[in-house]
Amino acid sequence: MAKEHPNLDSRTPAMGLWAGMMLARFTVVAGIAATVLVALAALAAPAQEADPLELRIEIYGFAGFHVLTNRTRVVASGDRYTIATDLDTRGIASIFVDLTSHSEVHGRLVKDGVRPAGYHSEVRRNGTDRNYRIDYRADGSVASDQTPPVAALQTSAAAAQMRGTVDQLTAFYLLERHLTQSGNCALVVPVFDGLGRYNLRFTNAGSETLSPEGRQHFSGPTQACDVKREDVDGFPTDLASGTYKRGKIWYARLGGDKMAPVRMEFDTEFGSVQGYLGELRGAGLNLRFID
Repeated sequence: MAKEHPNLDSRTPAMGLWAGMMLARFTVVAGIAATVLVALAALAAPAQEADPLELRIEIYGFAGFHVLTNRTRVVASGDRYTIATDLDTRGIASIFVDLTSHSEVHGRLVKDGVRPAGYHSEVRRNGTDRNYRIDYRADGSVASDQTPPVAALQTSAAAAQMRGTVDQLTAFYLLERHLTQSGNCALVVPVFDGLGRYNLRFTNAGSETLSPEGRQHFSGPTQACDVKREDVDGFPTDLASGTYKRGKIWYARLGGDKMAPVRMEFDTEFGSVQGYLGELRGAGLNLRFID
């Protein structure tokens, strides 16, 4: 149940309706951030370096409200990588959705791509805890468990659809590597995030020169990628968190030849959600785009 605020009387019909609408909208924003805005993980240190990269992105929702902060830490050393991201609500959003989450994946960097070995996620939303764990096997099969358990994911049909998938953190890391190597966004990544099964289809959206916008003072040339989420039938949907169907991410070269997402936008049934890279530190970089 959402927390009450002393200035919002939910017993008044009009205010109660407004509060309900805002709860739904902020919940959708939280769902998007928890599953997609981990695109921050795209900028990873060179494989031979162990110096971690730390990134912060600020999420703004409907009517320009500052609703979420995403912090991501990336470590790559030799042929190993680890990506961890933490998310929590900010400002007025915390009145309606009290959300914190931690997600982490580790795996190997290989010549033809990235291979996750294990992924786990802990989410607390309005006092309710959910945990997800995924293990990736050498033969391409995937083992997962959820708390509370989800019976639909324990079937042979679900197991077959999970084979060959990656987690959502690794999905955007794959996009960055592909974009760096090929110069284009064209890529389809099969994803299983511990609950939902979908494909992320990335396509080219052209080159754009961005100007400072809102509180973010980044400016410069970028490569834009469109993303479309294509859900696979037969898997449960987290109706409480909602998600997006389409979005757009602007990547810029920050720190040599590495691409980092500096701005992003996702369309939902309630309107547009924007994300802005606020800070990037590590691997010789110390950049701040939002004070």
